[in-house]
Order: sequence, then structure tokens, then C-alpha cells
Amino acid sequence: MSRLRVAAVTGAGSGIGRELALACAREGMALALTDIEATALAETAALAGALGVPVISQMGDVGREQDVEAFAQACDAEYGGVDWLFNNAGVAVLGPAWLATADDWQWLWHVNVMGVAHGVRCFVPRMLARGTPAHVVNTASAAGLATLAGSGVYAATKHAVVAFSECLAHDLQQAGAPVGVSVLCPSLLPTGIHQSGRNRPAGLDRTVPPAAAYEERVRVGMAASPIGAAEVAALTLEAIHQQRFYVIPHAHTGASVERRMHRIIDDFRAQHPPTAEGGPTAHP
Repeated sequence: MSRLRVAAVTGAGSGIGRELALACAREGMALALTDIEATALAETAALAGALGVPVISQMGDVGREQDVEAFAQACDAEYGGVDWLFNNAGVAVLGPAWLATADDWQWLWHVNVMGVAHGVRCFVPRMLARGTPAHVVNTASAAGLATLAGSGVYAATKHAVVAFSECLAHDLQQAGAPVGVSVLCPSLLPTGIHQSGRNRPAGLDRTVPPAAAYEERVRVGMAASPIGAAEVAALTLEAIHQQRFYVIPHAHTGASVERRMHRIIDDFRAQHPPTAEGGPTAHP
């Protein structure tokens, strides 16, 4: 009797995390779910269970390595390991970069970056030990590929996730491991991330409330999105099956990335004009 494939999802209580879990359930995969919100996590588990697949769920804070390790151990105990890992949990703050507090930086780094790092540290060695095909998806953002006013702390953490994911893919390829990597970079769409302050840990000072212009930009961007979380999940699973690294669901993200790359190349060429042979100027 063949073993069921297993998907582990962090931040599974809502938004993209919930839809990733449901998309995997529709593929017949067993699920392991974690989130910091008990009620939301239970709702996702119930929805997935109704699709007829085994589900385990465990509350936890992905920024705490001991919580992620306990989640990995639960996956081992229940299923004997995980085939697909979705490091999806994320939070956000908005506002001018100079108003970001040390606590803003601590919170976003704790969840957005260390949550991914802990997921990789706790799950990938187990995947390598099993030696069977597996895949890791790290949720970054379009803000990990381009930048926008008011998103300094958030964009910095998401750029870190993109870079870490690229390095992880290089490391696994160099090791000849049967573990693929994708980085998910959605733009604004209807999720609850704009309300992530509800889970901000007690004791961390609140950031200065963002100006109305930032709030309005988020509201308009979410409302204007041509796709929702379910479509993003479907595109992500398609990328896994096709072994595609970058998952960029919104078409307009390409223009933002192109503008950023042009600025980099233009400044590079201004500093290193091409020679007659077409290469960079030789330095003495």
C-alpha cells in the first residue's frame, strides 16, 4: 500500500495558507497545518477534513524554533515525514521607513524571515534523510522583487526571503538532492495580512499608525486584484509540478521588476561604460 503524500503548511489559518492547504487536499494529500490563531486553524482543518483527507493541526509561532521543531516532530510521528513544505506565515506593517520602530523590525523579522529559516532548518534535513522527491515553497511577496514607498520593513524581510530561497535552491542543486524550491511572490490580493497587527505579540510597541494614503493604497490594491488566494494556490501547485522557481501570480509585477532592473543596469552602465568590444571598461 503506497504512502499518502503529505503537505505541511504554516500560516494555514487564513488567506493563501488556507487555500494552499485546500488545494493540496484536493490533490489527495494528507495535511499538517499550523497557525498562531486557534480558531482560524480549526476552521481550515475542518474545511480540509471535509475533503476526505487526513489532517493534523498544531498551534505555534513560526518565529520560535522550538514550535517549528515540535511541528516537524508531529509530522514525523503522524505521517513519517513531509513531501511538500509551505513556509507561508507572514505579517506586515506600513509607514515611512524612518518611523519604523525597533519592535516593528523585530516582529517582522521574527515571523517573515526566521519563520522561513526555522521551517527549512527543521524540515529539509528530514527530507534529505528520506531521499525521496520533495519540495519547499517559501512565501515572499512582489515586495521581495521590487520596492514601494511605505513598505520598507516589509520589503526588506521579503527580499531576504527571496534571496534565502535562491541560495537554498543553489545549495540543494549542488548537493544533488531531490528537493525542489519555489518562492511565491504575490502582489496585493484579498487576504487578512493588512490586519496582521491582531497577532502582534504583547510587549512590542505599536508602530506609528500609517497615513491614510497607505491604508487606501492597500485597500484599492486588494480590491483591484484580478485573482484571489485560491488562484494563487492553484498557480503555486502548478509551479511545483513544473519545477518552476519563481511563482509570480500578478501580471503587473513584471513591470515593477523590469523598472527596478533597468535602474540597476542603467546605474551600472553609468559607472562602467562599455568598451569598443562591448565589455565593461578595463580598469588600470
